[in-house]
Amino acid sequence: MKLIVVAASGLAREALNVARLLGRATEVRMLDDDPGLWGTSVGGHPVVGGLELAGEYDDHQFLVCAGRGSARRGIVDRLARQGVTRDRYAPLVHPDVRVPVGCSVGRGSVVLAGAVLTADVRIGDHAVVMPHVTLTHDDVVEDFATLCAGVALGGGVRVRQGAYLGMGCSVREGLVVGVDATLGMGATLVRDLPDGETWAGTPARSLESSRLLGGA
Repeated sequence: MKLIVVAASGLAREALNVARLLGRATEVRMLDDDPGLWGTSVGGHPVVGGLELAGEYDDHQFLVCAGRGSARRGIVDRLARQGVTRDRYAPLVHPDVRVPVGCSVGRGSVVLAGAVLTADVRIGDHAVVMPHVTLTHDDVVEDFATLCAGVALGGGVRVRQGAYLGMGCSVREGLVVGVDATLGMGATLVRDLPDGETWAGTPARSLESSRLLGGA
């Protein structure tokens, strides 16, 4: 497989290590909008230019490795305008991760070492599941969501599009993490997190509410 990795990030280097373990990427090039990176190499692979070059690689698969879901969404939109269709994105799952029957991983998503999918877990497109994330029965991780290392979801949790769950946080079963919401590192979520809000703490609550209460 010929592969274009978009965004020369730490996530890109992690994903490339998975690609090496899988033995799938026979030729890898990178695109990044930072001119300072052009002509350099990241993870041993050349950064050939900015995203405007994507149309020159119509025989390549693509993987978007920006860290934040909102950035990945913007890049996918830009690539779509250059004719990069959904089927051109390659899912990348670490070889030690089991994807049981009934579970699925969408196009362009990255699942790193130690992640666990139990039963009927669905991961959408361009999601990132970092090491040692636990996804239990009937969890849904929508497009462009990011689950950092050590996140644990109870059964039947829905993580909506573009949400960001920080390292080591936990979500009680049956809850919803809203669109583009953020759950802070180490937080414990015991009720639904609304769209676009940032919550932290144990139990997690809105940071805006905490400020209004004088930090109580």
